[in-house]
Amino acid sequence: MSGKKSEFGLIIKLLAALVIGAVLGRVAGVGVMDAVVSIKHVLGQLIFFAVPLVIVGFIAPAIARLGQNASKMLLTAVALAYLSSVGAAFFSAFSGYAIIPHLSIPTQVEGLVELPKASFVLNIPPLMSVMTALVTALIIGIAASWTKAETVMKILNELEGIMTSVVTRIVIPLLPFFVGATFCELSYEGRLTVQLPIFLLVILIVIVGHYIWLAVLFIIGGMMSGRNPWQVVRYYLPAYLTAVGTMSSAATLPVSLSCARRSPVLSRTMTEFMIPLGATVHLCGSVLTETFFCMTISLMLYGSLPSFGTMVLFIFLFGIFAVGAPGVPGGTVMASLGLVVSVLGFDPAGVALLLAIFALQDSFGTACNVTGDGALALMMEGIFNKEKQLDDKFGTGE
Repeated sequence: MSGKKSEFGLIIKLLAALVIGAVLGRVAGVGVMDAVVSIKHVLGQLIFFAVPLVIVGFIAPAIARLGQNASKMLLTAVALAYLSSVGAAFFSAFSGYAIIPHLSIPTQVEGLVELPKASFVLNIPPLMSVMTALVTALIIGIAASWTKAETVMKILNELEGIMTSVVTRIVIPLLPFFVGATFCELSYEGRLTVQLPIFLLVILIVIVGHYIWLAVLFIIGGMMSGRNPWQVVRYYLPAYLTAVGTMSSAATLPVSLSCARRSPVLSRTMTEFMIPLGATVHLCGSVLTETFFCMTISLMLYGSLPSFGTMVLFIFLFGIFAVGAPGVPGGTVMASLGLVVSVLGFDPAGVALLLAIFALQDSFGTACNVTGDGALALMMEGIFNKEKQLDDKFGTGE
């Protein structure tokens, strides 16, 4: 329950910061904006300093645990979750290249008011780059699992706890102020009135994309298992609606389990294995959403869509982040900020826009994640239980 409240509270704070910043920017004078620009700079420095540490603190322990507990079923499930997230991102990217150029996104806005320069500048460079942090986390995690280094594993687990505390007590509380300051700047400049309608249209496009990707997953699950995917989908509405309300896969888990257990084509063994695991590692809806948003913001702020090669690199690395760092409060977008900056080249204004627009639809992305877990369970049935050898206790559909 506390996780549900904290994530819901974060979304409310981000949205409130967006509104307050937008209103303040319309009435603020140069003196106020000087303070806002300075505050945003310092907050951005603190947030981006923490990002490489978050990557090491979350991904290294996750990789090490996976290696030590590796079984055929676990590795297959994680691989399916990764492929689903990467596939969703590629679907989103191809859709973005086809759709975004036709949305009449303003790349140059005339008559903007110039922001004052920050009078107070405090630079806090990160200890390492994002790519260095990712490679470090992968190497340490894999090597620790190879050598069964119990002491290192304990250290990694403690580091994970430390970074969880840093994120929840420092980074997350700062995000609303960072977003609010950015929207105050955008409003002061005059950008916001032109760009907000595009955001709302993009959100609608992304939600349609969720439904298309879910259809793809369930069709694949039906083909792999030889079972009717409708016999899973039809029971998932309560879980979908709960996820829309809670904005949290973890908070929705009891309802997701209940829905999956009612399906007559899912075994209890596979349900109780895949649904909780999927809530942790399967984030296809969030990945699809963020990919499309990143492309839109890139065109809006920087004048062009990312190159195809850049998007390919971003997507493959993003899939690792989605699987390896799932528990960060505030969702996938927080875990991937480093990639957004290092691979896509976003500046603090782009990051804040991404955080805000992601918050507007976060509940629907979570609902897509949760519902997609049922499709992965169906795929796992096809791989490990096609002959129903695991158990005979299937759902009644009642």
